[in-house]
Amino acid sequence: MFENLTSRAMPSLNALRAFEAMARTGRATLAAEELNVTHSAVSRQVKALEDHLGVRLFSGPKHRLELTDAGRRLMPALTGAFDQIAAAVGQVRAGGEDLLIAVNASVSVKWLIPRLARFTTALPHVNLQLAELPSHATSYRGADAVVRIVPSGRLGEPETTGFIANHLGLVMSPALAKRFASAPQAAPRLMAQTHPQGWAIWAALTGVELPPGPEQPFAHLHFAIDAAIAGLGAAVMPWPLVADYVRNGRLVAPMGFRKAESAFAMITTPGVSSRALDRFRDWLVSEGAATPPAPISP
Repeated sequence: MFENLTSRAMPSLNALRAFEAMARTGRATLAAEELNVTHSAVSRQVKALEDHLGVRLFSGPKHRLELTDAGRRLMPALTGAFDQIAAAVGQVRAGGEDLLIAVNASVSVKWLIPRLARFTTALPHVNLQLAELPSHATSYRGADAVVRIVPSGRLGEPETTGFIANHLGLVMSPALAKRFASAPQAAPRLMAQTHPQGWAIWAALTGVELPPGPEQPFAHLHFAIDAAIAGLGAAVMPWPLVADYVRNGRLVAPMGFRKAESAFAMITTPGVSSRALDRFRDWLVSEGAATPPAPISP
């Protein structure tokens, strides 16, 4: 009775997961981040699946892959199946108050984690687990919700709850600010590779003429923040991530902050609802309201 479920008929689960994640995120590197493996491992699993099925699932160059007809037929079935598995596991998990939230690394390190003690004190029965959300992802397998910075246009979507309006500003150490007091924008530039357009967006918001120049890259916003604190240069940063440092004097914002077309938000996974998730959402909104307003003027 199980002749259709033999190992010969079915590809490996790892291969199916790798293909689904790569098809959904559009990149092997993002799929690798989600699955916590190397991107070469994802590529090998997808190739093994193609060999098993005898069809190509992707076409085009590596930097711009597209699903083939076969890939487009396979992807939605796998996505639905994995979503059902994740939902079923969540329903039978002991306790009923477990919560998995995927968060962008910098939002987690510089905003969420420093505030989590208040959440656990207020709601000790909620078992909150954090996962790292890949920089450009808006969903995460098995998560109840994700927390990240989103364009303001997404705030009207029913599953999206904004909790802090975003403001961008130029920040640097007090010592560096003294050196570049007459022209803060001329300080050495630090850049987060997850937000490579930060300087250009800030220049457009402020009207500052920004001549071409080198930008020292860092993998994440929180790395660039620490580099700015250390005096390595100036960085364009969201106010919520640097508010504590500006208030305690470790960073200064000589040109103030400007409102950006983005916000910190929670995006609920479609079909997921629970008391724990509602409480976490309410807590985020409360913490957002308690965040001091960004200083518009220096």
